[in-house]
Amino acid sequence: MAESSKLSYIDTGKGTKTLLFIHGFCGSREYWNDIVSKLKDDFRIVAVDLRGHGESEPIAASFSIDDMANDIALVLGNLEIDQVYMFGHSLGGYITLAFAERFPGKLCGFSLVHSTALPDDAAGKEGRLKSIETIEAKGVPAFIDGLVPKLFAHSEDPRIEQTKEIGYKTSESGAIGSLHAMRNRVDRNHVLKETKLPVLLVAGEQDKVITPEKTFSVKGSHIQEMTLEGSGHMGMLETPRRLAEEIRRFVESN
Repeated sequence: MAESSKLSYIDTGKGTKTLLFIHGFCGSREYWNDIVSKLKDDFRIVAVDLRGHGESEPIAASFSIDDMANDIALVLGNLEIDQVYMFGHSLGGYITLAFAERFPGKLCGFSLVHSTALPDDAAGKEGRLKSIETIEAKGVPAFIDGLVPKLFAHSEDPRIEQTKEIGYKTSESGAIGSLHAMRNRVDRNHVLKETKLPVLLVAGEQDKVITPEKTFSVKGSHIQEMTLEGSGHMGMLETPRRLAEEIRRFVESN
């Protein structure tokens, strides 16, 4: 546990380059287990539990995406790590963009995995409020039961149950606070356009939560795109070998 940031994390692996992984909404660092196992022999790896998720404590009742980016900066400071390659899944991607805007010098490169630089549209904002109402009325487990199957390309995917178990660990305040933070986040396409860092955008071919069009919202010579065939919103679980290969290629080429 990072005492200064209250975030739980793992710090494992070996190598001269450090990779930092941020999970998505109602997830935990466990989302990245398959990826970590495939890369830890060649890279130092840090994977965090966001506030109110996994083994991390809730921090404040109300918070923003920028606050969550500051949490990550505190973890890096606690570990005395100067620079990382950052990989953010979904909500983790929103945090990665905020981090890249606020702390570009701490990054060697960054990646959005099933994420987008676009803000919520009107329908998305309304959906966040409905999710909050569901959690307040029925609790986190009932919300997770409805959410998780939509994240996978195939409704019979055997990893759905393990993903639900991870989601059940999310605190109510962590889930509701994150929903408000996502609803209020700003458009950060300018970060993708203006960054001098190498960027990797990863989309799932069958992602119904964040479509490839939303992930690939900005083009540029510094931006690499890849689509995970057969994957929904959970490429780190659905197609881990392919994603790990792409992460390795991105890091080793930059």
